[in-house]
Amino acid sequence: MKKNVYLLVLTIGFILFINPNLHAQKPYRIGTTSANFLELGFGGAALSMGDSYVSMVNDVSAIYWNPAGLGYLKKNELMVMHQPWFADINSSFVGLGYVDDYLGTFGLGLTFVSYGSEEVTSMLSQEGTGEKFDGLDLSLSISYGRKLADWFSFGVSGKYITSRIWHETASAVAFDLGAIVNTSFLSWTGSKENGMKIGMSISNYGTRMQYDGIDLKRPIDEAPDEGGNFAYVPARYETSGWELPLIFRIGISSYVIYSENNKFLLSVDALHPNNNSEHINIGGEYLFTLPGVGTFALRSGYKGLMMVDSQYGWSFGAGFLVNYLGNNNIKIDYAYRDIGLLGNVHAYTFSITF
Repeated sequence: MKKNVYLLVLTIGFILFINPNLHAQKPYRIGTTSANFLELGFGGAALSMGDSYVSMVNDVSAIYWNPAGLGYLKKNELMVMHQPWFADINSSFVGLGYVDDYLGTFGLGLTFVSYGSEEVTSMLSQEGTGEKFDGLDLSLSISYGRKLADWFSFGVSGKYITSRIWHETASAVAFDLGAIVNTSFLSWTGSKENGMKIGMSISNYGTRMQYDGIDLKRPIDEAPDEGGNFAYVPARYETSGWELPLIFRIGISSYVIYSENNKFLLSVDALHPNNNSEHINIGGEYLFTLPGVGTFALRSGYKGLMMVDSQYGWSFGAGFLVNYLGNNNIKIDYAYRDIGLLGNVHAYTFSITF
């Protein structure tokens, strides 16, 4: 059974990344999907590791990266993240994971991105009409993950996605699927818990988004050169439907150093998106544990390796986990990333288990 699961994961990865018929073809479909806020990534630990997190996620951010990671939660967890972007764009994530010893782990996640406000202008009022328009994207996810064995976990998410630009709105529904396999390969103790992990997820498989609203209503004159009552005939512009950013991720992670108080982990993810070229994310995490107090983490990574015309690059971060009331803990993570011409982005994450 174990060998069959290993083979299945590796076979799917081989098909998607080796078979040239399934590769993104030139010209790459950059800018041809909707709701691209679904590609931002959430969770300070993952962002500081260059988004290479699909195989090692074991906290509430699994709602985004790989719902199978929810199966490794040992305690209920609440996570809140704020990530200010450039041009007055702000993104935030709130996630809650509830662990049931018999049924598995249930997750609820809310992602929202605001774009600030701008003056409404027209040909007659180029300095502004006195009105302002804004935009807001939102995704609500309900997730489930379960560890079927010590070495295998699977997960699924259903999400409702909505987007608003002034008076126009669009919505879609989508699903995420994921699996994580723990192996004893490269294990320092022979246990699968600290051996190499293989993770796989498919994100945002769903319906198209099509905007509609009152601003698409326009009166027209069907026959401007003819007499009769043709002026101001009610009409509506019809927009096209656009796909969601579908992403396939497969990755591995393994400890390079493993001792009671010092651990160093490396992680590599390969991504196959429907709106860009295939690329690789890599990251590393050093953990120093102070017995009875908590764990300090240093992280770094690189996002977009081999991506065509990538603006991504190095990311860095740190975190601290403090124990309280026995096995519960409070975790604070910070991430910094470089996005080339667009500048630098910071992310702040707070988590608590209970």
